[in-house]
Formats: sequence, C-alpha cells, structure tokens
Amino acid sequence: MTQQTADRDLTSEPPPPPPSGRPTGRSDGSHARNFSSGFLVKLAFVAIFDAGALYGILAAVAVRSWVIAGFLVLAMIAVNWAYFSKRALPAKYLVPGLIFLFVYVIFAAVYTAFVAFTNYGDGHNSDKADAVAAILAQNEVRVEGSQAYALTVLSRGDQLGFAIVQDGEAQVGSAEFPLEPADDATIEGDVVTAVPTWDVLNFAAIAQQQEAVVALRVQVSGDPNDGALRTNDGSTGYVYESTMVYDEAADTMTNTATGTVYTPDDHGNFRSAEGEVLTPGWRVNVGFENFTRAFQDDRLRGPFLQIFVWTFVFAFLSVATTFVVGLFLAVVFNDPRVKGRRYYRALMILPYAFPAFLAGLVWRGMLNQSFGFVNEVLLGGASVPWLDSPTLAKVSLLMVNLWLGFPYMFLVCTGALQSIPGDVIESARMDGAGSWRVQRSIVMPLLMVSVAPLLVASFAFNFNNFTLIYTLTGGGPNFPGAPITVGATDILISTVYAIAFESGTRQYGFASALSIMIFIIVGAISWWGFRRTRSLEEL
Repeated sequence: MTQQTADRDLTSEPPPPPPSGRPTGRSDGSHARNFSSGFLVKLAFVAIFDAGALYGILAAVAVRSWVIAGFLVLAMIAVNWAYFSKRALPAKYLVPGLIFLFVYVIFAAVYTAFVAFTNYGDGHNSDKADAVAAILAQNEVRVEGSQAYALTVLSRGDQLGFAIVQDGEAQVGSAEFPLEPADDATIEGDVVTAVPTWDVLNFAAIAQQQEAVVALRVQVSGDPNDGALRTNDGSTGYVYESTMVYDEAADTMTNTATGTVYTPDDHGNFRSAEGEVLTPGWRVNVGFENFTRAFQDDRLRGPFLQIFVWTFVFAFLSVATTFVVGLFLAVVFNDPRVKGRRYYRALMILPYAFPAFLAGLVWRGMLNQSFGFVNEVLLGGASVPWLDSPTLAKVSLLMVNLWLGFPYMFLVCTGALQSIPGDVIESARMDGAGSWRVQRSIVMPLLMVSVAPLLVASFAFNFNNFTLIYTLTGGGPNFPGAPITVGATDILISTVYAIAFESGTRQYGFASALSIMIFIIVGAISWWGFRRTRSLEEL
C-alpha cells in the first residue's frame, strides 16, 4: 500500500450506521431516561384512576349497585390494557372518550328512560322496605307505662348511638343496627359509662347535636314492629311503638288504634278501602302513564298544550328573526363601498360575547315595570308590563333573544358570503343579471348550502333555550289553577325543570318522560331538516 493510499483511507468518511434496530454500541442514556420518565408519568395517572375506580367499586358493592360496580371494573380493565399494552395505540386515545361517552351520554339517557316509566319522586324515593320502615316510624308513640332507661349517648365518627342497661346487661345500638349486647361495656349502677370503639358524649356535646340525638331511632330488635328506643333529653330513653303494624305475610298495614287496614296499590302506596293513602310510598313501574298524563289530566292539559305550541313558535321565530337580521347586516357590511366595515363588524359581535345568563338578568332589570330603564328612561316613565303580561312577556323574550342571537347569524352569513367565488357573481353580471337577480339566484342558494345545517342546529338550541327563559321571565306569568308551577312563557324544557324542582312535589318520573318526548321531537325535526338540506348539496 502506498503512502497516498493510506492517507486517503485515514481521511475517508466513517462507515454508515448499522441497520435500524441494531445497537451501535454507543448510547448516552437519553432514550432510556425519556422512556422512564414518560412511563412513570403514565404509571402515576393510571394508578390514580385505578385508586378512584377501586374506591367506587367498593362503594357500589356496599350499596349493592352492581351495574355501577361492573362498569367500573370493565373501565379499570380497559384503561390498564390500553396504556400498558404495546399493541393498543389507538385505544389510548379512544378509551377515555368512550368512558366519558358511556357515563355522560349513554348512562344518562338510559337512566332517564328508566325513570320515565316509574313514579320516582317525592314520596316515592326508595323501595318498599324503606317505605314500611318510614310509615312505622312516623306513627310511633311512647308505650304507655313503659320502662324509662338511663340513656348514654355514643358517638363514632359521624355515627350516633344509644347505650342502656337492660336486665343487668349493656345494650348498644344505632340507626344502622338494633340494640345488641355489649359484653365489654363498662357499667356503673344502671348507666353505661364506657363502650370500646365508641365515645361517650357529655352534656355539652349532646347539646351541640340535640336535633340529631332527638331524631335518632334505635330499633329494639330486628323486627320493626317491636318498636324503637328514643329520647327527648339525651339522658332518659323510652320505647316507642308504632300505631301501625305491618303484616309481611298478608302484605298489609293495620292501624291498631282505628282498625283500618291498608293494602298496597299499583302506584306504590298503602291505600285503605275508603281511599286513604299512607305516605311515603315506594317506587314502582307505572308504564306509559307519565307520557299520557299531560294530555289526560284536565287541569294540566290546557297549560301543557299552550306550552307545547309556544315552544315551536318560540324556536321558529327565534331562528327566523336572528337569521333575517344577521343576513341583512352581513350583506350590508360585506359591500366594499361601506367604509369602516372592520369596526362595525366588531361592534356587531359584542352581544354574542356577553354571557347569555347575565344578559337575561340585565334585561330583566331593564324591562322592570316600575323602575326599569326601558320604561323610566326610554318611554318617559311609562308603566308597560313587559314581563307581567303574557303577550308582552313573549314579545320581550323574542326581542332579547334577537339581541343575543343575531351576532351568531351575522358571523355565519359573513363567512358564507366571503366564501362565494367572485368570478361566479361577475359572470352572472356579465350575462346581464341585475343585483336582485344575483342575490336571489346565485348568492342565496350558495349561502344556504353552508347555513342551512346551522339553522337546523339553531332551532334545536332554541327549542331547549332554558337559560333565557329562566333568567328573563322565570316562565311567568304563571297559569292560575295549574297543578304545577308553569306559566305563559315556559317552554318544554323549563316545564321539565318546574316539574322536577319547583312545583312543591318533585316528580322525577313525569319530568323524565317529558325529557324523552323533547328528545324525540328535536331528533325528528333535526333528521327531517338535515334530509331537506342535503338536496342543496346538488348545487
């Protein structure tokens, strides 16, 4: 080898790196550190999720909610598989979304449908066993001539209990379990002075929890008909027995004072032959009764039909007025001859930037009949009942919704107008089409291709525009004599809220049935609307 050849070999480029996947023999450890840090972060998040899921499983099992427990088990398995399996890369992105989909959409819809076929609500919140226990407790009276026990009030965390001495033996019980022997309790005379795992409350501690102590019932035995131990002062306990006796074999409730017998009916109540009903009741399936009630109840049918019609009118006029005004302003400010268009457009969207619930409250004050800005300043001290007259209240709703909604339509129409190719309009004008013909035959059809689906979505939104109704009018003025608190400006969704929360008695089953009806109506209208707008795509 010559010296020139050796020099060329020494100065030549290094050999190419080995094929992918083969170690080079050199590593600075950065890849390992990155992998470790990312893995630890993933491990921490999955551990937090597993801890929360495990807590939820234990809580669900404790109350026998097997569906929730099963879902949490499946969710925990899916999360661990997705984030620790090298083959489940797509699942890492899909699993979180699917979990939220099941929790907030599917479960909510299924449970609402389930409740819609029941009488769930005030007076029918739980099962039959709880209803029997509640009826017996509500009709308790002190047993005449019963023994007075020296009572000791106990506490264990948030749980209260009673301790007494009966036949020389300490008895301890709470609301969760009846009196039972406590062999390891300390007795001095006829008073229990200490119980392991329990704290004995002194007079000051009892006084701080007086209402809870007086309300506490400790069953004497596992049979609720045997009565319960109660106290009026925290120091002396008496046995109370109910004037009602439940016969489990016959499934009847009997009033021992009057001899009246109550039998269960198909609406989850004990009812006598004379029609007297004992409360509370229990939750039962009532079929389609909630779905037909609004049309069969004479007192409810009239207001409900008015609300039903007004809901469609409100949604349609809200979309029509906001679209017309928004389109008009978009056409005006899209004309290049208008100077300062940029600033005018910025002013137009200000109402859209204002939160809707705050706007409703502000307008409610401005439209006040006695001291509102509109009457006092704009109308020179007039006394116009904007929110107290059924007709004017509806007009006020439409006007305020127009103020809130036209900026959205203005933005949508502006974007749609600017997306129309200029050469198309120019060709039409060269063919002799006037301005009106261009707008009617060219601009509007092309505009509707983009805007029509948004109009359908806007109709669905206004059909359920609860925020504006609740903040501006509260649904009023109310219908006189209606069995629920509803008024002339209520729409279906605000009626659901009134039935569920504002009518004195919460009727969750009836409210859920109306929610299902709203879902079906909105879904059908949206389906029809999107099918109609599909024909515009042929343009």
